[in-house]
Amino acid sequence: MIGCAHGHRFDLSRHDIATLLPPRAPRTIGDDRPMLEARRRLLESGAYDPVADAIVHSAEHAVADETEPRSADTPERPLRMVDLGCGTGQYAQRLAARFPDSVLLLADRSPDAVRMSVRAIPAASGVVLDLWRPLPIRDAIADIAINVFAPRNPVEFARIVRPGGRLIVVVPTPEHLVELRRLGLVLDVPAGKSERVRAQLEPVGFRLADHSTVEYGISADAETRALLVGMGPSAHHRADSPQLPAGDELAVTVSVEVLSFDRV
Repeated sequence: MIGCAHGHRFDLSRHDIATLLPPRAPRTIGDDRPMLEARRRLLESGAYDPVADAIVHSAEHAVADETEPRSADTPERPLRMVDLGCGTGQYAQRLAARFPDSVLLLADRSPDAVRMSVRAIPAASGVVLDLWRPLPIRDAIADIAINVFAPRNPVEFARIVRPGGRLIVVVPTPEHLVELRRLGLVLDVPAGKSERVRAQLEPVGFRLADHSTVEYGISADAETRALLVGMGPSAHHRADSPQLPAGDELAVTVSVEVLSFDRV
């Protein structure tokens, strides 16, 4: 059992994961196991490696650009990273490989996602929480936080990322998986997502440090197309989805914006 100074107590699961949902939290579970398994298989294929590369590159720049110690009292402490909406943990796994001495927290609303991520990164800590609510994470604790295709909680993100720390946000562009959208297989991506992210984060204390578009094509056979559809929010509409086309490979566009914010 773990606890805090206010007397709250929480049991750790047999996977050493804490569930820190607020009382009367909505009965949602986040991404289900079929979605997560599809995402794991797709990401392990390397299809989104350029996206992971961009995240690692931004984190490297944040660490290299530091002009002051992360802590005046303990300047040699490990780098502290938080994955806010960790999913299967592949992006956090890349960060952990690049910064092997870091301390990593994996957070998601889905217990299955947190378990899968902790299995991928055994040295990390995992917590089940609601990203829409106040986060049970200490103030100014994160040197680097990532938020990849996940909900955003601007005020809470600003609270937990330390001044001088970095928040890396990844959102799809309208061109993301556009070929599958034309077939009616995935949901639309509204235009202007990156502008909305800036409008959410800049007023609470984040400054845009870098903004890049990662766009490339992948050759998707029928299995890969099924994984692309099954791993995202379109999977929630399986019963209403058109039948996936069989046959030859289809060129599919991966297009995302990577926004790096420094906490001022």
